[in-house]
Amino acid sequence: MTTVWGIVREGKVELLDALDVAEGARVLVTALPADDEAEFWMRASQTSLDDIWGNPQDDVYAELLEK
Repeated sequence: MTTVWGIVREGKVELLDALDVAEGARVLVTALPADDEAEFWMRASQTSLDDIWGNPQDDVYAELLEK
């Protein structure tokens, strides 16, 4: 999966970087809020952070620190 920046002009997405994909390829476009891009990225990354910090398998390390 590749992520590139783009902008909307006259209702169409125009890529800001070259992307090597086949003609007619399906793509997924996520529209960023114009007023608070930082908030979008913080919410988008929260799932990954929750997976890392909320991992019960890491509880063994906390137990080792108690010994």
